[in-house]
Amino acid sequence: MSALTRITAPDGVAPAAQYSHVVLGTGRFVAVSGQIALDEDGTLVGEGDPAAQARQVFENLRRCLAAAGAGFDDVIKLTYFVTDTAHLPAIREARAAHIPDDRLPASSAVQVAALVRPEFLLEIEAFAVIGA
Repeated sequence: MSALTRITAPDGVAPAAQYSHVVLGTGRFVAVSGQIALDEDGTLVGEGDPAAQARQVFENLRRCLAAAGAGFDDVIKLTYFVTDTAHLPAIREARAAHIPDDRLPASSAVQVAALVRPEFLLEIEAFAVIGA
């Protein structure tokens, strides 16, 4: 695992409540493509249910990170793509099951008109840094 530094309030920037403004570290960079709420058989989990979809997406992220030898402790950035910002509390709840408040990555949330299929409510991509 790499040594990561999280900066929640750089000089002159308002403190972050649900993310770190800056995360830095040394090591190998891992990029995980945006994950959607499909189970291992390619079946949608949680149609119309942002909480169920968020839980499945974080499970998919966990599996993808593990395939690269990483875990959520190594994540430096999450990007949330949501069809409705009202889904963000469900995402934060699912994230809290995997990432403690003192290890929050940098984050961005983007509301989009649609994802690849209309039944998907959210998509999340991750960037991590692991030991060299």
